Amino acid sequence: MHVPDGFINAPTSAATGVIAAGAVALSLRGARRELDERTAPLAGLVAAFIFAVQMLNFPVAAGTSGHLLGGALAAILVGPYTGVLCVSVVLLMQGILFADGGLTALGVNITNMAIVTTVVAYAVFRGLVKVLPRTRRSVTVASFTAALLSVPAAALAFTLMYAIGGTTDVSIGKVATAMVGVHLLIGIGEAVITALTVGAVIAVRPDLVYGARGLTRKLKLRVDGELVDAPGAEPAPVAARTSHRKVWAAGLVTSLVLAGFVSFYASADPDGLEKVAGDHGIDKKAEEHAVSDSPLADYGVKDVDDARLSGGLAGVIGVGVTVVAGTGVFWAVRRRRTADASPSETTSVTSV
Repeated sequence: MHVPDGFINAPTSAATGVIAAGAVALSLRGARRELDERTAPLAGLVAAFIFAVQMLNFPVAAGTSGHLLGGALAAILVGPYTGVLCVSVVLLMQGILFADGGLTALGVNITNMAIVTTVVAYAVFRGLVKVLPRTRRSVTVASFTAALLSVPAAALAFTLMYAIGGTTDVSIGKVATAMVGVHLLIGIGEAVITALTVGAVIAVRPDLVYGARGLTRKLKLRVDGELVDAPGAEPAPVAARTSHRKVWAAGLVTSLVLAGFVSFYASADPDGLEKVAGDHGIDKKAEEHAVSDSPLADYGVKDVDDARLSGGLAGVIGVGVTVVAGTGVFWAVRRRRTADASPSETTSVTSV
């Protein structure tokens, strides 16, 4: 759903840019409460993983494909504020290096793909985990549902922006029907990817999943051959099965394989927005990307003739750049939190 330059007029693009900048600033502050020494590098990895999986367009209908948006996945794994930052980092890397998503439309894309998906998904997720049993399976089910609903929500957000500042005269009813219809199908793919990923992480390190924090089990006693809850006992945290460094390494290798190898087999059909834009004339005033001559434009390496090698190298470079940029941002946020906490901690120690 990367919106190119020219779909939305300048005033609306500028307004969404202000919204996006405000949301990113707010998220930078909020992420300080979500990140710690373990989850800061994980957040950078989540950004890289989203970049990699977004290269894997999957078919959803005749002549149409879709790809992960990632807001739900990021919000559940590392928190809603950090999730907004994760997807924003991905969109920035894609726009600057790969000519994917217009630069003047960056505010539009961050608003649609980072803010709307994250806010909607996390609201749905939290609502579900409050009413469902506090189990790992419930977290996975809630993840699936939240991701499923976040994609048509982003499609509706784009339709609203187009109604306000669209550059072509197309019936808004037709745009809404087409966008929501195809993105409901894409949402199913989003939901499957999100649920599988969250389920995989929660199976080995539930404590690293932000949305699963507080997922605990009560201490049990065996009475007359049956296990019963220990009276008055505090719930015990679910035990971790592997180190967070191994989780990070496994995630990075997976991202590199997906972007460097599996992406070659992705669907070549236009994604949902491209299909709707072409069918309904939304793309009549689309503009060439400002960095269309980038050495990595269109997810290929310039002057590398072999398509498989070119795309694979571009994917590996993208994952590498994104994980470095994302981890740098999140470590900086984490260090700022530590610096802000130091004076109060010093005061407490002195008073004692």
